[in-house]
Amino acid sequence: MPIETSREWSAGSRDPQLAKQLASEFARVRAQSEQICEPLAIDDYQLQSIPQTSPPKWHLAHVTWFFEAFVLPRFLPDYRPYHAGFAYLFNSYYYTQGEMHPRPRRGLLSRPTVAEILAYRASIDQQMLALMEATEGPRRAQLESLVTLGLNHEQQHQELLLMDIKHNFSINPLQPAYRDDLPPPRGVSHPVHWLEREGGIHTIGWEGLGFCFDNETPSHQVLLHDHRLADRLVTNGEYLEFMADGGYREPALWLSDGWALINREHWHCPLYWGPGEVPDRQFTLGGPRDLDLHEPVCHLSYYEADAYARWAGKRLPREEELELVLAAQPLAGNFLENDLLHPAPAGVDGQWYGDLWAWTESPYSAYPGFTPLAGSMGEYNGKFMSNQMVLKGGCCATPAGHLRASYRNFFYPDERWAFTGLRLAEDG
Repeated sequence: MPIETSREWSAGSRDPQLAKQLASEFARVRAQSEQICEPLAIDDYQLQSIPQTSPPKWHLAHVTWFFEAFVLPRFLPDYRPYHAGFAYLFNSYYYTQGEMHPRPRRGLLSRPTVAEILAYRASIDQQMLALMEATEGPRRAQLESLVTLGLNHEQQHQELLLMDIKHNFSINPLQPAYRDDLPPPRGVSHPVHWLEREGGIHTIGWEGLGFCFDNETPSHQVLLHDHRLADRLVTNGEYLEFMADGGYREPALWLSDGWALINREHWHCPLYWGPGEVPDRQFTLGGPRDLDLHEPVCHLSYYEADAYARWAGKRLPREEELELVLAAQPLAGNFLENDLLHPAPAGVDGQWYGDLWAWTESPYSAYPGFTPLAGSMGEYNGKFMSNQMVLKGGCCATPAGHLRASYRNFFYPDERWAFTGLRLAEDG
């Protein structure tokens, strides 16, 4: 199946220095995935706590299969797969590439072993680096585009790795820490400042050169009304007030699906809070900690975020409102590189990027004029534009260089194992 990589994801270059930089970036990103897994015991690589998560060793293999499936055969006509069965085991959802092992059963696979998967990674890395060094001429730009996509794909999985590890560890009654050297965030949240925004016709979506995912295109105009945005995320202390006021018991605050969900699953607080009806502890990647009232409230479903906003007399932002503000902010915040792996209290300059992905009230759907990419790459984003909601801004597990204002993350409204939170908005 032929694949198209991007309309403007990577400009491509025949500059030897830029080619060298791409090879260096390839090595760095690939190494970072393995570094994330270094604190794990060999037994931890196998865990899959819920169907939404995946075993760490599956992540390591899948992002490797991505390069093997979409890059090496395209540029090496005589390429032979590393292992005939790996395409079935490590394909995620690319039906144009063939069938795949059922996602909920990934944790049942004791083989291939972690050592075998690391050997697989090393082999593909060696071949990829050799290919990048040898490819010249017009095909160089095509290769760079695919490699850039593959690296951004792997960075998405680095974030998922940490989210999944956290949930995998959380179900253990011993509540083990992924890392016991993670410093707790420090700081005191400031009162909310409201950013006044004028309405009018504005342009959103990716513009310019460089990488973006296809769902960020095409750029287009939107009509906004006057509105205000909170300059920070809602805190644990503020969310406790919602709970104390009976927020989880008041049906008028909840969307119908959300009300059915919280009653069916007996939710009464955010994920990882406990024990008791008035929790004072939370589970983190650093193990159990006291609930810090100044930290942003974390691991909320869309339904919980929406219910809190109704209780507060506000609403969630729309994705275009947040994107336009993010575009005017420096790309600074609490990211993976800060090595907290937990949201921190907002600083005096506000809290726009990092810490937590902010739910918006915008459904994840196609922009006007959007057409999926050809072939397998059309399955990357376009086929998920149904029944999910957009989130913006990145989180404490997102690699900093992976973000931009136009980035569109998306999750189903009932999911909350991701690093998700909320900020408030209101009409002007």
